[in-house]
Amino acid sequence: MSDTEKPVAAGSRPDHSAYWRATLTLTLSLLAVWFVVSFGAGILLRDFLDQFSIGGAPLGFWFAQQGAIYVFVVLIFIYCIGMNRIARKHGIKG
Repeated sequence: MSDTEKPVAAGSRPDHSAYWRATLTLTLSLLAVWFVVSFGAGILLRDFLDQFSIGGAPLGFWFAQQGAIYVFVVLIFIYCIGMNRIARKHGIKG
């Protein structure tokens, strides 16, 4: 745990506005990553990425069909870990 992630002392009230600000920041950041991967790599950059391949499939096609789903699953785990850290930092019990 870093110096900025000190848990709230027992008996003190959690700062709900800071908690929600951190939650929204994490959520919007992860949604932006998902958008860039799914829309950017799967649609906008497809022609460029198709010059490379994964398992015999063009990379742009692979991102549109599989890559965005894999990234989404990884983002779920990152969200869970991040929310646990935010809740612990702000003294939210769940």
